[in-house]
Amino acid sequence: MSATQHHPSSAATEQEPLLGRPGDATQTEEKSLFHNLVLGTGALAQGGIWVLAAIVWAAVFNADLSLFSAHPLLMSAGLLFVVQGILILQPTHTAKQKEVGTVLHSTMNGSGVLALIAGLVIIEYNKFKNGADHFTSVHGKLGLVTFIFFILQALVGITQFYTPGIYGSVENAKAIWKYHRASGYVVLPLSLATVCAATQVHFNIETLHIQLWSVVVTSVLIVVGIGARIHLSKLGLK
Repeated sequence: MSATQHHPSSAATEQEPLLGRPGDATQTEEKSLFHNLVLGTGALAQGGIWVLAAIVWAAVFNADLSLFSAHPLLMSAGLLFVVQGILILQPTHTAKQKEVGTVLHSTMNGSGVLALIAGLVIIEYNKFKNGADHFTSVHGKLGLVTFIFFILQALVGITQFYTPGIYGSVENAKAIWKYHRASGYVVLPLSLATVCAATQVHFNIETLHIQLWSVVVTSVLIVVGIGARIHLSKLGLK
């Protein structure tokens, strides 16, 4: 087989997601960047994250509101923004798509991280105010680890794109992009595990009554929806 004959097959393999056919999760020229939010199995992830957010918000507003109520509201909103940031960038493949997609990705993820920071500040203030222990539950410990990962992810992502010179050159910054992408796929399930653990804390059991199974089901939808759109070539595996 000649090089000319082999090339299309090779390109298709590099564009193929982990699940699905080539092109199932690749942005086309005629489609808006925002179509990426529901492209392929993106709709599955959208269903999962919006239902999860709705479950949390409904539970909070059906209970007596307090300062602590802002914690689950902000955390779920932050996760909602982060999922949008992942979905909009995943299918991009041309230089122009990647540039515009990265700007929107950083905007959405930045908004998500700010919401997470606000949520953390509120829960810590509440604990200091009431003299409660910090990071003692599984939820608290997972939340701390997840929060640290989110901050590192944000710092690396922002500096890679907006100030690549600190890495020595644009080429050096681009070279570690695949690690930023791969670690993002680790942080997401970790954050969902943190939400699952939140269903076992006293406040939820006594006040919000969010069922673990509902969080598990929506989390699976999110992970499968996003995971099925992963391009191995973008992780340096093809």
